Amino acid sequence: MGRVSQVQAQANRQRVVATAARMFREQGTAVSVADVMKAAGLTHGGFYKQFASKEDLVDEATAHAFAGPATYSAVTFEEHAGDPEAARRALIEQYLSVWHRDHPGEGCPVSGFAADLGREPGEATRAHHVFSNGVRNLAARLATGDDDGMARLCTMVGALALARATRGTPLSEELLQAARTALIESGTGQPEPQQRTDRPHAK
Repeated sequence: MGRVSQVQAQANRQRVVATAARMFREQGTAVSVADVMKAAGLTHGGFYKQFASKEDLVDEATAHAFAGPATYSAVTFEEHAGDPEAARRALIEQYLSVWHRDHPGEGCPVSGFAADLGREPGEATRAHHVFSNGVRNLAARLATGDDDGMARLCTMVGALALARATRGTPLSEELLQAARTALIESGTGQPEPQQRTDRPHAK
């Protein structure tokens, strides 16, 4: 078999990174390189031609996850131009949805990477920097004139983590409902939007 062209090699690299970004959110960064390469449809032996180490892949996958569109949220701020309160309500509703609970691989990288990066000692790694910036950016989308959105973000991420851990029991959806109600009613004084269980359509 001939040598892989530079264009094909770059395409393979991007496929591995995208696959890893999904699998790490689904299963954690303990997923093996061999499993990532298999899921990407490539041989294990090709990994070290593209990446210096597993840590290199974690860095790339984290950056990819945060750079991608917010597939867990069908509604963006652009769709609510001039109405930031409606944008916040839409984000909260979609974040705390059954669909988002059930699709971590396509979901928010803040909740997807939090546990694993919290176990890693290398605070100076690229992944930690990307993650910290992602946390601040998501909190900013939840901010109002009187706070920075951090408390809302903590409630959302914590509720989603608990809902995923109790999936398959009535408690799971109760947790999502409780967090939605607390955040939407306390933040707007308006009734909670109807809960969606279908897949959102990202821009």
